Amino acid sequence: MTQLDVRPAAEDTARDVTDVRGKGLGKGSVGLVGSAVIGISTVAPVYCLTSTLGSTAGEVGVQMPAVFLAGFLPMLLVAFAYRELNKAVPDCGTSFTWTVKAFGPRIGWMCGWGLVIATIIVLSNLAGVATSYFWLLAGEITGSESVAALDDNKLVHIATCLTLIAVATAISYRGMTATKGVQYALVGLQLVVLAVFVAMALQKASAGSFDTGLDFSWEWMNPFAVESMAAFTAGLSLSIFMYWGWDACLATNEETTGSAKTPGRASLIAMVVLVGSYLATGIAAQMAVGSGDKGLGLANPETSDNVFAALAGPVMGPALGVLLFVAVLASAAASLQTTFIPVARTVLAMSTYEALPPAYAKVHPKFKTPGRATVMAGVATGAFYTVMTLVSENVLTDTIFALGLMICFYYSLTAFACAWYFRAELRRSARDLFFKGVFPLLGGILLAAVFLKTLVDMWDPAYGSGSTVLGVGSVFVIGVGLLVLGLGVMFVTERRSPAFFRGEVLTKSTPALVVED
Repeated sequence: MTQLDVRPAAEDTARDVTDVRGKGLGKGSVGLVGSAVIGISTVAPVYCLTSTLGSTAGEVGVQMPAVFLAGFLPMLLVAFAYRELNKAVPDCGTSFTWTVKAFGPRIGWMCGWGLVIATIIVLSNLAGVATSYFWLLAGEITGSESVAALDDNKLVHIATCLTLIAVATAISYRGMTATKGVQYALVGLQLVVLAVFVAMALQKASAGSFDTGLDFSWEWMNPFAVESMAAFTAGLSLSIFMYWGWDACLATNEETTGSAKTPGRASLIAMVVLVGSYLATGIAAQMAVGSGDKGLGLANPETSDNVFAALAGPVMGPALGVLLFVAVLASAAASLQTTFIPVARTVLAMSTYEALPPAYAKVHPKFKTPGRATVMAGVATGAFYTVMTLVSENVLTDTIFALGLMICFYYSLTAFACAWYFRAELRRSARDLFFKGVFPLLGGILLAAVFLKTLVDMWDPAYGSGSTVLGVGSVFVIGVGLLVLGLGVMFVTERRSPAFFRGEVLTKSTPALVVED
C-alpha cells in the first residue's frame, strides 16, 4: 500500500470531524448575501471611519490610503485561513474549535477567551458610541443644545446605553432571520450615505471649496513614504482595528446554506466591500479637506476623533449632513447587534465541548439560537460598561486601547492553526501550499509582530489615556491582565471539566490523506 496525495472528490466535505458536535442551531437561516452583510455590519464601516480617519491621518499624513491597504493585507491572509479551516471543520466555535484541533485544548481555550474578551470590549464601546450619537442626533433634529447635552449626564448616558444593549440582545436572541432583516436595512443605509458623502466630497474637491484641499497623487498609495516605522506601526494598528469583525460570517457557519463554502466566500466579499469603502472615503475626504491639523484638516486634534461630525455640514450641507449622523448611529447600532453573534456562538461551542459550564450549551427551542449565551453576553457588556464608566473614563479608554492586543492574539493563533492543521496537505498542490500554508503563516507572522510591537508600546505610560499603575502604562496592565485572568479562569475550569483538557472531547488532529493501492 502506498499513500497518494489525492484530494477527496467532494472538496467541501468536512473531514476528520467525528468529534465535532451539532449545537441545534437553525440550519439554512442565512445565505451568501446575508452572511456577507453580517460581516460588514459587525465591522461597522461608518463608525470606524469617523473614529479613525483623523487619527490615521495624524500618524501617517497623506499616506493614509496606503496604510488602509497595508492593514487589509494581513486580514486578507487570515481570511484565507478562516476559509480553509471552515471547509474542513464548519463549526460555530471557529477560532476556539480550530486551534483546539491544531494545538490542543489549552491554547484553543485561550484563543476562545481572547475572542470573547475582545468582543465584550467592542460591544461596550459600540453601545457607548451609539448612545452619544443618539443624543447628538436628537439634538440636531430638535435644534436643542440641552437635548444633545443629555449625553453628558452620566446616569442618562448609562441608562440609554443599557437600553440599546437590551434591544440588541433581544434581536440577536430571536434568531438569524430577525438579525438578517434588520441588517439589510442598516448596512444598506450606511453604504448609500457613504457613497453620497464620497460623491459630494469629490465635488467639493473639484471646485476647490476648502483651502486645505489636496490634488490626488498616486504617492498616497506608497506605504514606504511614511516618515518613520513608529508612525507606520501606529497607523497600521488603527487600520487593523478598522477591519476587525469580518469573521462574524464564519460564526454563523452552522446556520448558513452551504456551510463548508458559503461563510468563507462571504468573508472575502465583506473584506472587498470594506477596503473599497475605506479607500474611496479616505481619498475623497483627503482631496476635499486635506490631512493637515488646521481647519477642517483630517488630523486637526479638535475634530480627529469624530471626523464626520466636523465634515457633515461643510461637505454635505445642513440637510443632508444629518444623514451622516444617522449613518454613524445606524453603523454603531447595527454592529452592536451583530457583534453578539460570534461571542454567543463561541461560548455555545466552548460549553458544548465541556470547556465552559454546560448551562451555556442550551439552544432556544423556538428561535434556534444560543439564548443563554446571548443573554450572558448582553449582561456582561452592560455590567462592564457601567462599572468602567462609573470608575473612570480613563480606565474605559485604556480598555478600548487594549483591544488591539486581543484582536492580534486570537487572529494570529487562528492563522498559525491553519498552517499547522493542514501541514500534511501542503505538498499536494500549489493551491494547498499557498492558501493553507504560506498565506495563513504570513498573516499570522504579521499580526504576531503587531501584537509584540503593541505590547512594547503599551508599557509606556503615555500610551492611551496616560494613566499608570506602579509606573507601568495602564493599557499594558489591562491588556496583559485580561490574558492572565484568562489563564486563571482556564485553570479553574480545568478542575471542573478535566475531560476537555485531557483531549477526550475535542481531539487534537490533522486531516487524513486518502490512501489507495
